[in-house]
Amino acid sequence: MRRRLLAVATAMVTAALLLTSAPAQAATPDRWGFAYVKDPTVTVWNTLPTTYQWGSWKTFAPAAWADGIKVATGRYLVRFPQIGVASARGIPHVTAVAADGRFCEAVRWNISGVDEVVDVQCFKPGGVPADTPFTVLWTLSSGVVPAANAYASVQVTSPGAIVQQYNSTGGPVTVAPSSPGYYTVRFTGVGGAGVQAGDIQVTAVQPNAQARRCKVARWVWSGTDVTALVACYNPLTGALMDSEFVASFHRQRAVTANVPAYFGYVANAFTGQTNFNSVYGFGANSIGGMMIKYPDLHQKETHSQVTAYGDTSNYCGLEQLWSDVGGTALVTIACFTNAGAPVADRYLSTFTSRI
Repeated sequence: MRRRLLAVATAMVTAALLLTSAPAQAATPDRWGFAYVKDPTVTVWNTLPTTYQWGSWKTFAPAAWADGIKVATGRYLVRFPQIGVASARGIPHVTAVAADGRFCEAVRWNISGVDEVVDVQCFKPGGVPADTPFTVLWTLSSGVVPAANAYASVQVTSPGAIVQQYNSTGGPVTVAPSSPGYYTVRFTGVGGAGVQAGDIQVTAVQPNAQARRCKVARWVWSGTDVTALVACYNPLTGALMDSEFVASFHRQRAVTANVPAYFGYVANAFTGQTNFNSVYGFGANSIGGMMIKYPDLHQKETHSQVTAYGDTSNYCGLEQLWSDVGGTALVTIACFTNAGAPVADRYLSTFTSRI
């Protein structure tokens, strides 16, 4: 108990220090939101679970909540209130919450009135549309922030052209396609000097709602540059296939691109600075196979995303919604073969609170 109280007190001091330096951090993100779709079968607009959603709209519209609606089998719209931006699109991430191999992709995202709407399509193994619970976020960033808390993102077309990019260091994000299905994404200057650090998330994008999946096949670093080989697949066959996607990198910053007091990430294929807990530092999150314990990070509204890692068509999601055990978040990952058979595999996990 003494350790817990000390940790919470430390986090509160850290949060206060971050607030006092707000001008340096304010540029990233400009607007953001996260949510959890628990029941994807509801065909009228309905408020999504309020204990698993938050966003930048809360600073000026505290009574507003994100909501959603089913529009077709496996197809669901999530509406983040009053944070839509007409001139810049931001990026989403989506993760299925299912123990049976279902998976999700982003179809599109755009402004609707003053709101930001993210269109999500989910599938059974083999690419058949299926209603599926999922977590979703959307974030938009601009400006340059201190390199100690780095964030970068990119949206890429199937041929490998960059639609939009952002790098908190002011450096470029580059993409080099190598068909079929491989894309080398280089996030310049965002990494730790000479060490593997941070976390990468990737989400497939398919504007026609056809089944696609993308993951991180390899991850290397050189100096402070971070390079990810993104691999995309056709879920019908398991073969590599060109696909649109979004990718983001965050280091000592949450997946939403902001810096709350409570957040963390883990890559079970690596050690060292790919395991970070904002309360206790590097190496503090424990990995037990497909379960991760994020000590003292389950505070207020929370969110999680997962991306698979490796050279196969295997993929990963959340097996179930994470649980809160005395403030420790228990996140269970589920990975599958292309046919949907459960398999223990490598993954990149990230978790954040809204505070």
